[in-house]
Amino acid sequence: MHDDRVLNRLKLRDLRILLAVTQAGSMAKAATHLATSQPAVSRAIADMEAALGVALLERSSQGVEPTPYGRALIRRGVAVFDELRQGLKDIEFISDPTVGEVRVGGTFHTSVGIIAAVIDRMSRTYPRVVFHVVTAPPQELLGELLERNVDLIIQLTFQPFVDEKIDSEILYDDQLVVVAGSNSPWSRRRRVELADLVHENWALAGNQILITRVSEAFRAKGLEPPQATVTGASSHLRDTMLATGRFLTVMPESLLHLSVRLSSLKVLPVKLPATRGRTRIVTLKNRALSPVAQLFIECAREIAKPLAKGA
Repeated sequence: MHDDRVLNRLKLRDLRILLAVTQAGSMAKAATHLATSQPAVSRAIADMEAALGVALLERSSQGVEPTPYGRALIRRGVAVFDELRQGLKDIEFISDPTVGEVRVGGTFHTSVGIIAAVIDRMSRTYPRVVFHVVTAPPQELLGELLERNVDLIIQLTFQPFVDEKIDSEILYDDQLVVVAGSNSPWSRRRRVELADLVHENWALAGNQILITRVSEAFRAKGLEPPQATVTGASSHLRDTMLATGRFLTVMPESLLHLSVRLSSLKVLPVKLPATRGRTRIVTLKNRALSPVAQLFIECAREIAKPLAKGA
């Protein structure tokens, strides 16, 4: 077949050179990165173009850009090298099941509880496994997943999650709750109305989706959203502000069950309308995950079972 003849002429090394050229933006820079000569890089690209019968790169004085043919091959080439890397990880894990690495993406302040719980449990059984955690807004994390820079994402979502390129699995339902320090006067109240809290001191995290949900909850009750005293707070700063007894915040209810450090906080008896969501595991469709990544997902499912039953 024609396809077989072309495949026989393509070399993995040449494909790697093509990826390096497009990432570097020039053949000279790619040659330096690959520790080879520029003529060797040019020859590899020319051989690929001759085998395929199409131009893969557009050359100009500013550098090189992939053509539509080049972009199509590059997209598949990224997947090829990712699968090869996963294969090497599989071999490493088979030869020694106690080592490996997993790259996990999580949204700020919403999925860190379940991720930390999984790492804590897995590290006891597999102390030599390395966990790389990337925290970012949802759209950035999705980009990291599509670029295969992370193996999976765990995130809290408030809308149906549909994307033809990914698989999504619900771990448990979750609810945003209003939280105060145990020494706050509000922690001793048996009844609290949302209207009572409009003018309180709020320390809100830098998660825009979470902040938007809080605003919508207040508006659903006919109230103006509170003016936050502290915005963009890190987890440590938020918890420190709560410890003063003067600040309130909002966080997923699951976080209070999954973090020993937060056990001293008190959930106030007030409802936040329209803030029920679902924590999901998100993976790239048709991507073979490493054994360590699969173990991470299995562990997340086990930890999530009590939360799912309590929903």
